[in-house]
Amino acid sequence: MARLLIEYPQMRNPWCGNLLARGADGVLRYGNLNPALTELLDVQVHAFSAREAVVEVGGPRLTYRQLWHSASRIAGGLQEHGIGYGDRVAVRMPVGALWVQTFLGALLSGAVPVLVHDGLPEAVAAQVLADSCADFVLDGGGAEAGYADLPDGASFIDDGASLGELALLCYTSGAADLSVSNTAEEAGPRGVELTNENLLSAVRSVVGAFDLPTDGLRNLVLLPLAHASGCVDQLLPTFAVGGTVVLAPDPAMIAETLVTERIDMVAATPRIFAGLLPTLAGLRAEGVRQVCSAGHRAELAATEAGTADLVTTALTEVFPLARQWSVWGATETSGIGLAVLDSGVAPGGDLLGFPFGGTELALWGPEAGGGSGELLCRGPNVTPRYWNDPQTTESRFTGSWFHTGNQVSIDTDGMVHRTE
Repeated sequence: MARLLIEYPQMRNPWCGNLLARGADGVLRYGNLNPALTELLDVQVHAFSAREAVVEVGGPRLTYRQLWHSASRIAGGLQEHGIGYGDRVAVRMPVGALWVQTFLGALLSGAVPVLVHDGLPEAVAAQVLADSCADFVLDGGGAEAGYADLPDGASFIDDGASLGELALLCYTSGAADLSVSNTAEEAGPRGVELTNENLLSAVRSVVGAFDLPTDGLRNLVLLPLAHASGCVDQLLPTFAVGGTVVLAPDPAMIAETLVTERIDMVAATPRIFAGLLPTLAGLRAEGVRQVCSAGHRAELAATEAGTADLVTTALTEVFPLARQWSVWGATETSGIGLAVLDSGVAPGGDLLGFPFGGTELALWGPEAGGGSGELLCRGPNVTPRYWNDPQTTESRFTGSWFHTGNQVSIDTDGMVHRTE
């Protein structure tokens, strides 16, 4: 039976923002983006220099001026090590202020940061480092060295990038790729190339959809910073509005942090929230105005039916005045592709949301004409390719459409429902 491609380019998208026009490839694009992520951040640093940029609970508190200065010195140190434009710098640090400093340092050096979760098994981390062709690893010498052995030099900022250039290399978890692989061995982590346009478009989408304020947002980010969902969809949008990213490495401190740090936004996965609920019992954090629950393919597959509903209900009690978002995405969509506001996840856990920002949808498969099939996405936030893997790129893309591997249905309002 023929495999049909049915596009849904005009379906309801409540959060499309100020998209300007379609490119030659048919993809919607934002107008008036900064030419590079570093330029956007540099503008905000000068606008909000005295504001707190990063707070590590129990650790450093850095203003935008302090963060930018320390990151630019790391960039200068990388330059002295011969690192420059287009080189790959792996960031493998524990969550904290130093992670943010090293990530920005790699970015400011002109290199491409490679995000490596510090909790990865050594064999998997070695695979990522080898595949990315990392020229330098920012790990500070490890825990034994106190993470003090970092590059340091005269301040340096490379500002010569453009929208189409590679800005970030993120790796998939591997588990999410089992849907399109025949064996687990084939489904290892894959490098996803994210350009400046991908990152800036994702930031523009998040800022617009969540209506992030510029008067001092304080965002408690519990998502992994080494994943697109934490770095691209939470950390960078918070910086884009001059807000404060609050990091709490110790879960036991989160309930206290919500109050003492005057948190007004919090983001995590449903499983992280579920694990925190016992420590949040009895708390009413009325200052929190937005709660973001971010899921992905592996997360959904591991979540029992009804669990997400129970978490949503419990979070409503803890954060009674907050708007609750459920978002879905993949590394290939810069961490976010679909979103739904306030409804949470429908009974049975089947509701994924509306297309987000400039994301458009299509269905692929013999039943696509009837509204069911594999979900395909395209948009300014969607990666153009996998790093050093033309075979996977060819198999996962039909033109500019990315094959997510998720079996879904799309209703007449444009809402996506999981069917697998």
